[in-house]
Amino acid sequence: MQYLVSVIDDKSNPGSTDRRPAISAFNERLIAEGYWVFAGGLADTGTATVVDNRGERPVVSDGPFVESKEYLAGLWVWEAPDLDVALALAAEASRVCDRKIEVRPFL
Repeated sequence: MQYLVSVIDDKSNPGSTDRRPAISAFNERLIAEGYWVFAGGLADTGTATVVDNRGERPVVSDGPFVESKEYLAGLWVWEAPDLDVALALAAEASRVCDRKIEVRPFL
């Protein structure tokens, strides 16, 4: 089963910024053990653009879709045999990147 693993940062209490070497090592392990599908970090929320085309015309606005002190900073997509394995990896990921992690299965 595949899982979306969201990295959540907090503007009022951000994670460490020097975590790249540890994250790279963790990613290499995910690849070696067959869990890795995809990963990527995201630019600051100030670079976000929201497009809403549910009305008569598209509405484009700057910024994230919701104002919050917490925001999506990056993501992984993992292939894991079950939720327990994904949660164990997420616990490691949280420590490695010094941020909260949300795990959600794909439908």
